[in-house]
Amino acid sequence: MMDNNLNLLKELRFPFKKLFFTGLLVFIISCKNSKTQQIALATSDNNVSLDLDKLINDCESQLEIAAPKLTDLTKHPRLIETNETEWKQVPNDKLIWTSGFYPGILWYTYEATGNERWKEEAIKRTEVFEDFKNITEHHDIGFMMFPAYGLGYEIGGKKEYKDILITSANSLASRYNPKVGTIRSWSNKMHPRWQQHITIIDNMLNLELLFWSAKHGGSKSHYDIAVKHAETTMKNHFRPDYTSWHVIEYDSISGAILNRHTKQGYADNSRWSRGQAWGVYGYTLVYKETKDKKFLDFAQKLADKYLSLLPEDMVPAWDFDVQNDPKEEKDASAAAVVASALLDLSTLVDNKEDQERYYNEALKMLKSLGSEKYSAVGKADSFLLHSTGAKSLGHEIDVALIYADYYYIEALDRLKKIQEKI
Repeated sequence: MMDNNLNLLKELRFPFKKLFFTGLLVFIISCKNSKTQQIALATSDNNVSLDLDKLINDCESQLEIAAPKLTDLTKHPRLIETNETEWKQVPNDKLIWTSGFYPGILWYTYEATGNERWKEEAIKRTEVFEDFKNITEHHDIGFMMFPAYGLGYEIGGKKEYKDILITSANSLASRYNPKVGTIRSWSNKMHPRWQQHITIIDNMLNLELLFWSAKHGGSKSHYDIAVKHAETTMKNHFRPDYTSWHVIEYDSISGAILNRHTKQGYADNSRWSRGQAWGVYGYTLVYKETKDKKFLDFAQKLADKYLSLLPEDMVPAWDFDVQNDPKEEKDASAAAVVASALLDLSTLVDNKEDQERYYNEALKMLKSLGSEKYSAVGKADSFLLHSTGAKSLGHEIDVALIYADYYYIEALDRLKKIQEKI
């Protein structure tokens, strides 16, 4: 075959030779493009117009307003109440799961803007809760430590955070029950409705800390625990239509399922929107870390189901089962979580149509979140408005939430990285 091709080339006239080799060179170069480059190029002329620089600048401007007010290092911003403008700050307590998100926001803003001010502020806000590395009372140590110390290591070059992260991972791994195959999420004392081993869908995101530890000198068992947790959750936490329960109570000894309930959703059998979002993000993360195709397939099924349930503005109600009632509050935090996840997913799937689809859906979500309807610019000190933390519990209803802002700036930062590779 090679000899025949060479003979054919010799017979071509010079202009056609030049055209052939030019085309061949373009083909070779294009084959070297990463999936990230392919998705960016494939969607560069899509019909979703998004001013990414403006959205990032809006976030930085909001931080410039908020940061001077957030001076108490014993507290962190948690929410902005409806019709108020400034962050309500809560203590940096080991039982309050949201302490890592504000430093995480600062790290991402530093990466997205290059402004050293945010790095300095991030260091200051991260290092105040080093002792949290020893938390074993609940699973949220992943949420608390990785956005702060993990991003500090990865973005800020703070290599001295390594041991803190590995210790944190050890603390999280101590809650793993091999008889069940999952990490125990909550304390029964704090949640007396359930008497035995409780695992919630949110726990999928804490696996990031375990995967990181296994790659950076921590116990290799951390990887195995994370994978087993993901496998068990995939088997037990989802309905045939790929929607998720919030809380599963397992028998601590036999591993049998005792109950499937909710804490923050509308009803035990309803589809709590942020729970669906945690699933999309969690399984995208697990595939990225393992490259096991079963997790990619599952992540896509969860993503496709989530997308099929969305309203026109791409921001769900706080529970999909109440979405047809226009009086029910929205949850921008769920949209921010999924937007970030879909950008990641668009770079991981092989199929070009899926790459384009997930990328474009993420852009639609970000455009909606950055619009007048959901943006807090000129209204409050946060990035986003209209999130709902726990309506079923009677609090954090139609508010700004710190973790909504965190996943929003993470999504913008991820989009910037994708576009820079065009």
